[in-house]
Amino acid sequence: MVQLAVVEGVLERITYANEDSGYTVARVDTGRGGGDLLTVVGSLLGAQPGESLRMEGRWGSHPQYGRQFTVENYTTVLPATIQGIRRYLGSGLIKGVGPRIADRIVGHFGTDTLDVIEKEPARLIEVPGLGPKRTRSIGAAWEEQKAIKEVMVFLQGVGVSTSIAVRIYKQYGDASITVVREEPYRLAADVWGIGFLTADRIAQSVGIPHDSPERAKAGLRHALSQSTDQGHCFLPEEQLIADAVKLLQVDTGLVIDCLAELAEDGPDGAGVVRERVPGPDGGEPVTAVYLVPFHRAELSLAAQLTRLLKAPDDRLAAFRDVQWDKALAWLAGRTGAELAPEQQEAVRLALTSKVAVLTGGPGCGKSFTVRSVVELARAKKAKVVLAAPTGRAAKRLAELTGADASTVHRLLELKPGGDAAYDRDRPLDADLVVVDEASMLDLLLANKLVKAVAPGAHLLLVGDVDQLPSVGAGEVLRDLLAPGSPVPAVRLTRIFRQAQQSGVVTNAHRINSGVPPITQGMADFFLFVEEDTEEAGRLTVDVAARRIPARFGLDPRRDVQVLAPMHRGPAGAGTLNGLLQQAVTPARPDLPERRFGGRVFRVGDKVTQIRNNYEKGENGVFNGTVGVVTALDEVEQRLTVRTDEDEEVGYDFDELDELAHAYAVTIHRSQGSEYPAVVIPVTTGAWMMLQRNLLYTAVTRAKKLVVLVGSRRALGQAVRTVSAGRRCTALDFRLAEGGVRL
Repeated sequence: MVQLAVVEGVLERITYANEDSGYTVARVDTGRGGGDLLTVVGSLLGAQPGESLRMEGRWGSHPQYGRQFTVENYTTVLPATIQGIRRYLGSGLIKGVGPRIADRIVGHFGTDTLDVIEKEPARLIEVPGLGPKRTRSIGAAWEEQKAIKEVMVFLQGVGVSTSIAVRIYKQYGDASITVVREEPYRLAADVWGIGFLTADRIAQSVGIPHDSPERAKAGLRHALSQSTDQGHCFLPEEQLIADAVKLLQVDTGLVIDCLAELAEDGPDGAGVVRERVPGPDGGEPVTAVYLVPFHRAELSLAAQLTRLLKAPDDRLAAFRDVQWDKALAWLAGRTGAELAPEQQEAVRLALTSKVAVLTGGPGCGKSFTVRSVVELARAKKAKVVLAAPTGRAAKRLAELTGADASTVHRLLELKPGGDAAYDRDRPLDADLVVVDEASMLDLLLANKLVKAVAPGAHLLLVGDVDQLPSVGAGEVLRDLLAPGSPVPAVRLTRIFRQAQQSGVVTNAHRINSGVPPITQGMADFFLFVEEDTEEAGRLTVDVAARRIPARFGLDPRRDVQVLAPMHRGPAGAGTLNGLLQQAVTPARPDLPERRFGGRVFRVGDKVTQIRNNYEKGENGVFNGTVGVVTALDEVEQRLTVRTDEDEEVGYDFDELDELAHAYAVTIHRSQGSEYPAVVIPVTTGAWMMLQRNLLYTAVTRAKKLVVLVGSRRALGQAVRTVSAGRRCTALDFRLAEGGVRL
């Protein structure tokens, strides 16, 4: 066996880090002098610039970067010299200690500094300018990073990333190693960012058998959880068993037995629910297997909608006997325009039916119809509450109606854990609740919302059912519009003359009808042809960052949004974000920045939240919330984002995995938002994702301008391809009159 070489040095900087695998490329000062730095590669989980490392590994050579050292494992060696201690403390390792404070502490205690912080942290108050509060926080931060290091060392052999190790510690504290060793599958349920595969790898390393029932049950729950991430509320039993066998590589009999045990645990334990429901598109009945929250939400949503529809009270009773000719004439005088017949029908429906749906494409007058409903309701002194799933959509609704509008999350005042302040026992004080962009409502959020509508109040859901369905599980708007649904609806189909002059609106309807868009002779709709996917990616960046701002005077950060069909690939949102950041917010010596994994965050960056976090902000910050980085404090290790809802939200540096750059976002993530200009790479590299409702959703995000970049062949594929198959939901069945369990 070849003996490993040993190298000691101070970690100067991390040039690349993959947060998933922990693979890191770094530069180390080995003290050879002359300013030469050694390139080291490998898993350097938890190592921070300024730390002294003792690394074991192998020497090698890279054709481009020359001599380098591949690290097999490492330990942190506390520095012994005054210069090393000063560098170590000032590196940002300990929250609250920057270079200036590090200088003061080391100036006072010299080479005893680390001993003092470790054994007598109260003595830090001797340092000029350090008060009791700062002293206590430095001591606590030192203890926390020591404990995290211990967890890191334990997890290092399993290849868990730094950010996940930190989250494990935050979740379990001193019990971290015990939980990881004895109940590794708990991690997948308790810790965001740890899926079954990571938990399974850990379980294997701590000796849990491949065919243990604990592993099989965790695998079944994971397969169901994965299916909800893909939009399904349940999986047919046969499909779930097949998926779990493939995932676990175990005997089918074991999976069947464990599924039966989970079903016995049922709704009260960590089990699942089995129920016979019609198959997709009303086919042969299937045995559906649900995770408990989704089964409860589906039953509850159907029951709550039925309750609202049948409520004997009517908080808009004034509209039962209204003289509609007079009301509509008054409205035309107020708004300066007459409603088309189908718009009049929608207005009457919203004000006389307890639950109603308004759908239709761009340019068909949904917005004007909503404004008309609100105007008439207000004229009768009704309390009107307006909401939308995203901050941008809520702002647009407020501008349209001249009334306050909020996100659904903020309206319901969701609390940590996801419970709402408003529900069936404490309903919203509203006679009419209007929710725009309702195609974005997933099952869980729709259930919370409908629960909070008071009996007798009216609920109007407005959205374009031809857009992509919600990011979360369910197809609520489509299910409400399904044949047999008791919920009345109006679909607006007439495109108004003013909208017909817009290339964006015209082409959106062409795409939705399966007809290729017109890409020549339009003032607001363009196609830049580029067959090569990589070149198309580069051209997309040039169009968004340089050409559109130069020609149309739009701000590349605020007004232009790149919408990609997928995240991966040379023209995917991931790659484009890196290139757009270089173009729009490049590195500058006077601009602070923070590297986290493979990303670098700077003041001025456009970012998006990528998970629901009920603990942040006034009422939580939710998946898809967009904002701009306004401050970055390297001493307090904190970054501040101003969101679209004009709220300042702080992120500790170890929480930055909740943020991604948003110069480019996937089309799925753009739902509910509107931008002055959108740039859409449509390339053969995204072939599997090219579908009609995807392209239609992207085009309808633009208010003024659409630029497509890519190949005509890829564009043709997107227009031709109708999305395959419905999501697995049974809400339409539960809503249909006479719906009974099969």
